Amino acid sequence: MNMKNEFVNTNYERVGEIASIFNRNGVWYINMQFRGKQIRKSLKTSNKKEARARALALEREHLKGDTVKTINTEPTLITDAVDELIQNCETEDRRPKTISKYKQVLKGVAEFAESHNLYKLQQLDVRFVDAYRQYRKQKGAKPKTIHTEVGVIRRLLLFAKMRRIIEDDPLEGLRLTEPKTEPQPFWNQDEVDQIIKASSPVHRSAFTFLAETGMRIGELQWLTWDDVDLKLGLIHIRPKDDWTTKTGNVRSVPISDRAREILQEQSRHCRWVFTARASSSYPQGDHQVSERRLLKSLKRTLENLKLQGHLHTFRHSFISRSIVAGIPEAIIRKWVGHVDHKTLQHYTHIADQESQAAMERLNRPDA
Repeated sequence: MNMKNEFVNTNYERVGEIASIFNRNGVWYINMQFRGKQIRKSLKTSNKKEARARALALEREHLKGDTVKTINTEPTLITDAVDELIQNCETEDRRPKTISKYKQVLKGVAEFAESHNLYKLQQLDVRFVDAYRQYRKQKGAKPKTIHTEVGVIRRLLLFAKMRRIIEDDPLEGLRLTEPKTEPQPFWNQDEVDQIIKASSPVHRSAFTFLAETGMRIGELQWLTWDDVDLKLGLIHIRPKDDWTTKTGNVRSVPISDRAREILQEQSRHCRWVFTARASSSYPQGDHQVSERRLLKSLKRTLENLKLQGHLHTFRHSFISRSIVAGIPEAIIRKWVGHVDHKTLQHYTHIADQESQAAMERLNRPDA
């Protein structure tokens, strides 16, 4: 059984009071939930009309109590449960990023389970989770990533129990300690200025804007001129097209003097505020700036300056600078979006240097 090929959404069609049918590889199946049990079996036909008739007949017999002996209940497959969870997320209009994350994680979980000859949902027990966590650790996954992935497995099983796909939760009682968040790397203002000065002129404006706004790289890529209000001095970060913010929420960031200068220097020849250079595919240069090219350019600059970091470090540095400047926590959260009090506490380590410097100034004889 190739679980990779099975990893697709299943479209269920309700045909009776409790019976639904779905097609898998050209064959129709019945799916019924009854008294906390899932009944799933092949209808042994490729004809949809015939499948409906057979499903209704089985449902009638079951509701009469006559099929307890004639219908064989089959253990739920991991892939089938995943299909139903993804379909439910899509029905409830969950964020595309959330659905994509579930698909990615659960595909890896199913493949790991398959490598151990595990196919049934009930086999995703505590021993499986322990083995999966060890496997991901050996692959170099960070503790926070592993914790998130186990949370997705937990979500799948809770969904399955709520839908009565399974009777018992194999992970009931599982307790996971949330990993400690490591202090985020940051650059001080002098380092930010050095980076921007030494960066490629092609990407300098984007780097400066990230440093001045605390925006994520995806938010910069999807920033349009309709999002910029120079009159009110605000940048509106909001979903558009097939893209959405990390939380799906809308926020506004005040435009600093330096950010305003950058905006005024940008061409308005297309919808996007920041664009990549013209190419054979885009001779007008009207396509969004590339995260990959920005990161590659930044890495070259950081290597020359003997500094560590990545594109997201501009955001960390903005938050750090705001804390040192005494900006209230509530306002910082409003500016940068998804960051809670606990997360902000990991940035306060940067205040130690500032605090020490202040004490030194106080101790000076001429102070």
